[in-house]
Amino acid sequence: MSTRFVNVDRQTPMLLAPDLREWVPEDDLVHLVIEAVDRVPLSALQVNVRGTGSAQYPPRMMLALLIYGYANGIFGSRRIERATYRDVAVRYLTADTHPDHDTIATFRRTNFEAVAECFVAVLELAREAGVLKVGTVSTDGTKLRANASQHQNVTYERAGELRAALQKEVRELLEQAERADQDHGDDGQKLPEELARREALKARLEKARERLEQRAKQRAEAERSEYERKVEARAQRQGSRKGKVIRSPSPQPRPNERINMVDADSRLMRKNKHSAYEQSYNAQAVVDADGSQLILAARISQCASDANELAANLAAVGPVGCPTAVLADAGYACEAQVQAATDQKVEVYVSTGAEAAHLRRRHDFRPPRRKQARPKVLKAPWSLAMKVKLETEAGGKLYALRKQTVEPVFGIIKSVMGFRQFLLRGLTHVSGEWQLVSLAYNCKRLWGLKLALA
Repeated sequence: MSTRFVNVDRQTPMLLAPDLREWVPEDDLVHLVIEAVDRVPLSALQVNVRGTGSAQYPPRMMLALLIYGYANGIFGSRRIERATYRDVAVRYLTADTHPDHDTIATFRRTNFEAVAECFVAVLELAREAGVLKVGTVSTDGTKLRANASQHQNVTYERAGELRAALQKEVRELLEQAERADQDHGDDGQKLPEELARREALKARLEKARERLEQRAKQRAEAERSEYERKVEARAQRQGSRKGKVIRSPSPQPRPNERINMVDADSRLMRKNKHSAYEQSYNAQAVVDADGSQLILAARISQCASDANELAANLAAVGPVGCPTAVLADAGYACEAQVQAATDQKVEVYVSTGAEAAHLRRRHDFRPPRRKQARPKVLKAPWSLAMKVKLETEAGGKLYALRKQTVEPVFGIIKSVMGFRQFLLRGLTHVSGEWQLVSLAYNCKRLWGLKLALA
C-alpha cells in the first residue's frame, strides 16, 4: 500500500482571490474590536482635514489595529507593522493594507481622546450585553516600569556641578577647535562631535534643574494653606507651651530631590519593601466587582503610595456610572480619602491592617506567620468603625471579593498580555497608553464573557 500525502504546491497561484472573511473565525476578538471602534465619533480622531499629502489610513482602522495589537501582546509599532503581513486577523482588520511603524507610532501619540471614547464605548457594549452593572467596585494600583533608566536620575546640586564641569570642557574644546582652525586652515563650519555631545548634555541638565525648581515652587504653593492653618491654630492657643517649629514651605528644591533626565514625570518606586527601586509609574485601576471584572476607570499616579488615590479613582468612574461601594486594601487607609468617598455616597470597605488574623489571610492572601506579630492598635474613630464593619459577616464576605476582582486583572495584563513596561514617556502619554492597555483588556474580557454566555 503506497503512502499518500496532501499535495502542497507553493508555485501555483490561487485561481480565485481569497476572501479574508473565510479565514477569520466568527468568534475571533477582531470582530468585537471593530464593532467597538465603529462607535467612536470621527470628531474624536485626528484627521488631516486639508486633504494635503498622501492618502491617510482610516483613523478607525488605525485605532482598531492598536487595540487588537495590545490585546494580543503586540505593543511595539514595528511589531504591529510586521503583524499586518503575518497575522491573518490583522490583515482582515486592515483590509490587507500595511501602515508603517512611524505612522502607527504617530497615531498612538496623537489619539488618546479617541482611546478614551472607545473605552466608554466598550463599557456601553458590556452594559447592552447585560454583563455590566456598576455597583460594587474594587480598586488597586500596580507599579509599571517607565521607559527610562534609574541611572539617569540626578539631584539638583549634582546637576549644577555637572553643568559647571561641562561648561569648562566646552570652553576648552572651543579653544582647541580655534587652534586647529589656525593651524590647518579649517573653515570652522563643522562643529566637533565631542562639543555637540557636551552641549546637548548641558542643555538636558539645565532643563532638569528648571523642572526641579518648578516642582519645588508648586509644592510650596500647595503646602502654603496648611502652613497658614497651623500658624493660625497656634496663635489661638494662648498660654500653651511652644511646640515644634512650624517651618514655612520652601520654594527651593530639596538636597536629595531627584529628577530623571529621560522621563522627568516618572519616579523611583518599588513594589514592596523587599524589592529594588525602579523608575516607574503607579498605574491605578477601578474594577467592577459584581462579576464582569471589567476596568471602569484607569489613571496614572506619580506617587508610590496609594493613600491619596481613592477619591480620584472614584471620580474617574463618573462617565460610566456611580458606584455604591468600593473595596480597597490597607494602602488606601486614609481618613480624608474615606470621608471624601463617603461624601459621594459610596460605602467604603478598606482594610485597616488590624482585622482578625483569619480575615487578613482570607482577604489578602497573607500566609500565617510563624511568630505572632504585635497586633496593630487603632486610635482614630473612623479606623475603629472600619475594623468593626469588616469583621462582621456581611462586611467580611463583601470585602473578600477584592482579591477575586482587581488582583487577577493586573495578573492578566502583566502575564497574559505581557505588558510590564510603558513604551511612551511623559505623564500625558503614559496615561493615554495605560488607558489603551485597559481598553485592550476590556475587549479581551468582554469577548470571553460573550463566548461564555453564547
